[in-house]
Amino acid sequence: MASRGAAPRRFARTFGAVNIGSFRISAMIMGETEAGELEVLGSGHRKSAGIKRGYVTDMDAASHAIRDAVERAEKSANTSVRSVWIACAGAGLASNVASVDIEIGGRRIEDEDVEQLLIEAQAMIQPDGRTVLHAQPAHYTLDGAHGVANPRGLHAERLGVDIHVMLADGAPVRNLTEAVQNAHLSVEGVVAAPLAAGHACLTLEERELGVALVEIGADVTNVAVFAGGMLLGLQAVPMGSADITDAIASGFGIRRSQAERLKCVAGSAIASPADHRELIPVNGPNDAPEDAATGPLARGADDKNRIVRAELVSVVTQQLAVLTGQIGKALKEMGFSGSSAGQVVLTGGGAELAGLADFMQGALGQPVRLGRPPQLPGMPEAHHAPGFATLAGLCLYAAEDPVDIRAVGGGQTARYRSASREGGAMALATRLFRALKENF
Repeated sequence: MASRGAAPRRFARTFGAVNIGSFRISAMIMGETEAGELEVLGSGHRKSAGIKRGYVTDMDAASHAIRDAVERAEKSANTSVRSVWIACAGAGLASNVASVDIEIGGRRIEDEDVEQLLIEAQAMIQPDGRTVLHAQPAHYTLDGAHGVANPRGLHAERLGVDIHVMLADGAPVRNLTEAVQNAHLSVEGVVAAPLAAGHACLTLEERELGVALVEIGADVTNVAVFAGGMLLGLQAVPMGSADITDAIASGFGIRRSQAERLKCVAGSAIASPADHRELIPVNGPNDAPEDAATGPLARGADDKNRIVRAELVSVVTQQLAVLTGQIGKALKEMGFSGSSAGQVVLTGGGAELAGLADFMQGALGQPVRLGRPPQLPGMPEAHHAPGFATLAGLCLYAAEDPVDIRAVGGGQTARYRSASREGGAMALATRLFRALKENF
């Protein structure tokens, strides 16, 4: 605890982030000191509105919800933000890897060679009419040898680079951006949700050796495969935790709000012998049993509107079996199965269901763990959970601010990067120089 009268910490930079989900819209404000230390200054969230399966379906409702979430974060942080980073979970996300190399002639590799290589790589971006969210150098090759992190100062006949390109459909991204702008905020950058979540809950070693990240949202489950330090494959499964809620509501003839509470309070992916003896009240603690608004008795309930927990678990696991089947199919199509399979990391709000990691491990036949964001200073304990991984990852991504090859050599910067960034062109030039000198 800080001593009385201690001066507040000074931050060199402040980042705002908004994760626009179908179930929840959350915002976070993070500060970075001159020494590079990160601290969560404030956060806030509220029920989503105007968003379905990652797409904006009601512009006014979405903008109001975004503004509300940001204001809650600003109140918590006791500071305001004018621009934010946002995550894109839908919009037909696709990931490609492009490779390019140039002749070096056996001499020593200089900064200028690396810059020329990245300029050459700009021509390899093939959006095919889609929006490019990211085009980032992943790792370098020397005479065909992969995995070179820093080629500067080495000798080679040819220098190559693998570029990770993330594409999205343009209209949905523009709708997300406009919803934020209508909330009186500028958009600092649009980040693919799997990249943001990966920054929060995957280690560098996992991303290098190979790992699958399964982000279970309310309406969409993104299945991403990382290897060699970059995202190699991505598939979206049009199912999520809301489908489990709907199945409970339909199966027992109750309202969705009741079904959501049952899922969160008593739902589980793993059955136990005691489930057949345990009765679960359908009505919440604030519902009056005689109130007509609570609806009729649930299907199969006793006279006190209680259901057997085993029946609830059965509905949950039936839906999970369908979802896991789709996840397994996506992993197989991306080559992440059999002898080449490795660690699977579950994240997203849907991953918070009790026993889900054990269920998935048995169903997929692969090691599975939950992915949580790091416990950063100032982060509420409730946000150290899979459901807030993408939000925290957005701030971590903003702090790292990876170089986009379209900005090298005077090329076009990312389309959705705000033109009013603090520091403007000088900050960009400084960041590129630092990246070329230290990382390349």
